[in-house]
Amino acid sequence: MRNLSLKQLHAVAAIARLGTMTRAAKELNVTPAALTARIKALEDEVGLLLFDRTNAGLKPTDAGREMLWATDSINTVLETCSERLKALRGGSGGRVAIGVVSTAKYFAPQIIGGFAHGHPAVEIDLVVGNRGATLEAIRDYKVDLAVMGRPPRDFPIAAESIGPHPLVVIAAPGHRFAGRTGLTRAEVAEEPFLVREYGSGTRTVFEEYMAGVMFKRARLGIDSGSNETIKQAVMAGLGIALISGHTVAAEVASRRIVLLDVEGLPIRREWFAVRRADKVLSPAAQAFWEYLAREGAAWLPTLPLRPAPGREAAA
Repeated sequence: MRNLSLKQLHAVAAIARLGTMTRAAKELNVTPAALTARIKALEDEVGLLLFDRTNAGLKPTDAGREMLWATDSINTVLETCSERLKALRGGSGGRVAIGVVSTAKYFAPQIIGGFAHGHPAVEIDLVVGNRGATLEAIRDYKVDLAVMGRPPRDFPIAAESIGPHPLVVIAAPGHRFAGRTGLTRAEVAEEPFLVREYGSGTRTVFEEYMAGVMFKRARLGIDSGSNETIKQAVMAGLGIALISGHTVAAEVASRRIVLLDVEGLPIRREWFAVRRADKVLSPAAQAFWEYLAREGAAWLPTLPLRPAPGREAAA
């Protein structure tokens, strides 16, 4: 059956529907002799008759009905393909691969949910990693676009601002600095700091903020390479941390964590949608890119950027 073609299948379908070679040949715009030869060649290859010749016209045999089933199946697949291509052209369907730095995972699902509500046929692949892993995914075309802090500078990219990204210093509610105002970097540097791993965007901001000030590392014998680990350690009183405000909005609202009022805080950065400059986005990915720029800020968590009042610590 290697030589079976769509033209032959269409010929079988036309004969079965119209009942004669003459009518089928007219519809297919060929001569009856050419159509007869086409069917004879197909029957020779199959080794079976495809039609019984009856007084009521040509009727498909069991083999002919198998051919008709194959024709219907192929037509269904082609129709589905056509609809999917139409959806891809219109941006209503398709697949989008999105990279998200770990700090942005606290709001990225909400943005995706908002987009999915208006684009239910689009499939989303979400890849979460630290800044280094996310940059690698962009560079190697493993994702269509990414949500992250500062865009890279070592390869050409396109970037759109999504919204503000405040970074804050957090502590346990019972910390001696809770409720204090006007703290200096030198004062908080005396406290044990929990810091993110090398390669994370938060670690880079922390090092820039504390430049020139010696700080005390927390005595915590684990890899503090996750925001969740750092938040739990802060709540346990093991130290303080500089962290994205968007990762602690829920804990601040429930008073499980407090913000410290330190000079130069909050550090105001921005969230960006980032992609390779030479990456050609599919209609679905382009629709998500535009949604991020237009609606992304509305999904960012809110939190008080001034510390909640508390008791004054002893001097």
